[in-house]
Amino acid sequence: MNALILASEASTTGISGHTWSLLIGGGIFVALMILLLITVSYTNVGNRHPAKEEDQDIHRQFKTHEPHSH
Repeated sequence: MNALILASEASTTGISGHTWSLLIGGGIFVALMILLLITVSYTNVGNRHPAKEEDQDIHRQFKTHEPHSH
């Protein structure tokens, strides 16, 4: 049995499955945090300027303006 354990330990080289899962999960987490930072920075820039007056859109589902008289 000792020879089998020693042989299996000698044959396993590289990174274990647990380490791979931590690396992949950590990479995904870092990527999402970067996207969150970009989103927050654009929101911050958008709040620096006053809102522009919006044109009336007759195709809007929830109408907030006077209906057209034909």
